Parts: sequence; C-alpha cells; structure tokens
Amino acid sequence: MKNCGYLLVGVVFGVALTKGEAISWYRIQEMFRFESFHMFGIFMTAIPVGVLSLQWLKRVIKKTGRGECLEMPEKHFHPGIIIGSLIFGFGWALTGACPGPLYALIGSGSLVILITLLSALAGTWAFGKIRHRLPGGNTSA
Repeated sequence: MKNCGYLLVGVVFGVALTKGEAISWYRIQEMFRFESFHMFGIFMTAIPVGVLSLQWLKRVIKKTGRGECLEMPEKHFHPGIIIGSLIFGFGWALTGACPGPLYALIGSGSLVILITLLSALAGTWAFGKIRHRLPGGNTSA
C-alpha cells in the first residue's frame, strides 16, 4: 500500500510523456535528425526542473519518506560514462525509445516495445555480469 504513491507518480509521468509526445517514435527520429526542436525543448525544460527539485529537496525536505537523512553522493567521472552514453544513444536512436517511456508505450498499446524492454533488461543483466571488467567498473552506481 505504501508504494501506491510511486505508482501514481509513475502514471502521471507516463501520461505527461504521452501527451507531450515524448514517446513518439517520429518525434525521437526528428530529434536525432535535427529536424525538430520539440524533444530538445522537453529536455531543456526537464533539466532546470530537475535541478530546482533537487535543490528544494536538499534545502527544504532534508529527509526521506522513512525519516532518514537525505544523502546525495557525489558522482565522479570515468571513461565508462562515454562508452555507456554511446551505447544508450545508439539503442535509443535504433528503437525510438529510452527507458523512461517504455512502460508508457506498452501501456498505450505498442506491444512491440516489449522486445525493447526485454532487450533493456538483458543489457542491464549483462552489464551487471561484466561491470567489474569495464572502465570505472569498481565504483558504486
């Protein structure tokens, strides 16, 4: 029952992605071809909203839902970030879907995206198996 809030946030996020056309394969392809500003506009809105939300959490809330102190560990750069970003970008360009909208796409009836979801899960599993051999693989996620 305590996870119902997360479910509600997820549903609202999915509706926002759908209504904003962020899950549209055509919009994503327009972005990668630099033919439309639509997706870039979504990103340029999401970044400041994310930054302001994190600042608000750190300065005002200061505690998790369980009452624990809110900790945001510092992330360090390593070469694996570049490699992972390229793999992520290629997958996104090929499938027209990044991890966020996968469930919204499935919920909207695009069941072929189940293949993309299974591929993302397989990639995550494979990463977990070979992580220790990758650049920066000994750091915590």
